[in-house]
Amino acid sequence: MKQWFILSLALSGCLASVAQNEIIVQTDSAKTLISKQIYGHFAEHLGRCVYGGFYVGENSKIPNTAGVRNDVVAALKKLKIANLRWPGGCFADTYHWKDGVGPKDKRPTIVNTWWGGVTENNSFGTHDFLNMCELIGTDPYLAGNIGSGTVQELIDWVQYVNFEGESPMSKWRRENGRDKPWNVKFWGVGNEAWGCGGNMRPEYYSDLYRKYATFMSGWSEGNIFRIASGANSADYNWTEVLMKQIPRNMVQGVALHHYSVIDWNKKGPATGFTEEQYFTTMQRALFMDSLVIKHSAIMDKYDPNKRIALVVDEWGGWYDVEPGTNPGFLYQQNTMRDAMIAGVTLNIFHNHADRVRMANLAQTINVLQAVLLTNEEKMILTPTYHVMEMYNVHQDAKLMPLKLKSNAYKVGNRSLPAVSASASRDSLGNTHISLVNIDAGKEQTITVNLKGGKYKTVTGRVLTSGKVQDFNTFEAPEKIKPATFNGAILKGEALTVKLPACSVVVLELK
Repeated sequence: MKQWFILSLALSGCLASVAQNEIIVQTDSAKTLISKQIYGHFAEHLGRCVYGGFYVGENSKIPNTAGVRNDVVAALKKLKIANLRWPGGCFADTYHWKDGVGPKDKRPTIVNTWWGGVTENNSFGTHDFLNMCELIGTDPYLAGNIGSGTVQELIDWVQYVNFEGESPMSKWRRENGRDKPWNVKFWGVGNEAWGCGGNMRPEYYSDLYRKYATFMSGWSEGNIFRIASGANSADYNWTEVLMKQIPRNMVQGVALHHYSVIDWNKKGPATGFTEEQYFTTMQRALFMDSLVIKHSAIMDKYDPNKRIALVVDEWGGWYDVEPGTNPGFLYQQNTMRDAMIAGVTLNIFHNHADRVRMANLAQTINVLQAVLLTNEEKMILTPTYHVMEMYNVHQDAKLMPLKLKSNAYKVGNRSLPAVSASASRDSLGNTHISLVNIDAGKEQTITVNLKGGKYKTVTGRVLTSGKVQDFNTFEAPEKIKPATFNGAILKGEALTVKLPACSVVVLELK
């Protein structure tokens, strides 16, 4: 069942404060699984995401395991990230994986023409990434190069990381220190083929995809999950052509990219933004619901049984870089605005879990809507990190469909639904309800009707702060962090919740 919103219009100034928010949760209709793979992340060779973020080298004074920061590993394990996409992004279609294996002092250097024109020494390559994924406990998602790479190059990569028998690539893997294959399941066949991946037409890319995908199979114990380079936001024709031209048995996922950008020519600051700018960002974030509905409708025409996943493998907020930093590094601060983006976006993914079965926040460390920021030996958790940690109770739980009636959050003559929500039941029978109040200045009281639910207790956690512009710093790393929530009252099948302004709340009912 699709989530729906009805904006309550106040009839007078005195009525404006009266709560109109209401949720009806179908507690007896939990059937669709919310795939944990929705909680994926993205690590591109961009700025300080890989070097200085994940990887500091074995000789660093920062505590590490094989060059990977121990604090990063611990934080991401707690976050329960389901998969990690690498090496791009735009970088993927200029990346030649064989440059990043073997002795590090023998690896060639290249210039990263996409992001800052810096020299890439390839010290972090396939072994480093896949071994790191094992440390974190996450599934690797490799983005294959079909922009500047050959079919043979991609076949060799699949064989190198997945084939256990005797072959040239498995022999080379063993010579480089890894006996058993990693058995990588998730593979992207190119990235943003409509743009930095080759400026292709969907008809041309569809044929190219079929060619590359044909030769990728046969090198793994299980079936690999091939993901086609999908549409840029509202380019519905791209999805239409791919679904029409690519046979169902050749594709397991179709990608979608969408960023919450105020204006691509004038993105606005990551901090110190106005409420008008905040409102526009949230408008762009909530547009994800319409995108998922419309792209899914196209997919339904060709794949009515929903065998193919919609994979939103790039999403998040995008602003101007921090003053004084390299514009090609895309380093931005992370405020309560980003917590709002994360909360409403994950709710959208949950409520469309029948089709959205994988997603990747862009990006994990020091780039765009990062969950971690590092500065030499220091590391901080961002508001986005905290939302994703609070929400991970939904991973592999069953979606409880809901109907939502929400007050309006108004700025000038524009309005948006103030409240966003999703609900699920986990394997232990516990119910979790995620609630977001995007209103920057007003508390929202909401009534939750738990139809057929028999609960005895409710507990919760909340993430909020004094202003939507607030953020954590290296000097004050815990300014924003989750706290116990006591604003929920349970009486029979009725739950009354008082949501602070600009807040994310996750409730657990038993």
